[in-house]
Amino acid sequence: MTRRVAILISGRGSNMASLIEAAQAADFPAEIALVLSNRPDAEGLERAKAVGIATLAIDHKAFPDRESFDRALDAALGGHDIAFICLAGFMRVLSDWFVQRWAGRLVNIHPSLLPLYRGTRTHRRALADGVLVHGCTVHFVVPELDAGPIIAQAVVPVVPADTEESLATRVIVQEHRLYPQALRMICDGTARLENGRVVFSRGWDASGTLYSPADAERNELQ
Repeated sequence: MTRRVAILISGRGSNMASLIEAAQAADFPAEIALVLSNRPDAEGLERAKAVGIATLAIDHKAFPDRESFDRALDAALGGHDIAFICLAGFMRVLSDWFVQRWAGRLVNIHPSLLPLYRGTRTHRRALADGVLVHGCTVHFVVPELDAGPIIAQAVVPVVPADTEESLATRVIVQEHRLYPQALRMICDGTARLENGRVVFSRGWDASGTLYSPADAERNELQ
């Protein structure tokens, strides 16, 4: 069964583009049915329109509080028969009401190896701490920020000459690889949320999703 997926964005939508590209494969278990933004001028809306995907802007500034915006968002998603939501640079903290309503069907990608470096400025913080590896995480969304059960992670090495910008560039490459893999897993039933934990089935092997530092260095630093 092909699942109808909505991507929520606030800006240019680079992870959105990787999901759209992956979903064009004949065997991909998801259809990107809607791209929705809380910013009417988000560049990603035009990118989605250009490839024939339905788009919608719901300006959060038009609502008196967070939950009223989220209820309008929920109604729009229901109107498009959406099964799963991918957050891709969506710069809004969602209300507990919305997160609980979409529990197990709402995922996000975060630019760190959670539970390390929740929140913002993750690359700067990783460099300041002198870590040897960094990366990104796809997780189910829960009311607590960046604390949801982990679906998949990708690792990149931190090298001596790294700056915040160079590290971010390598991490985003892995984000573009990891997010489509994780979406495939939740849409085909390989990964699901059960009693607050991610349950894997069908003999899934973590080595198929978790990139090693050696792989990342070989692929991205040459």
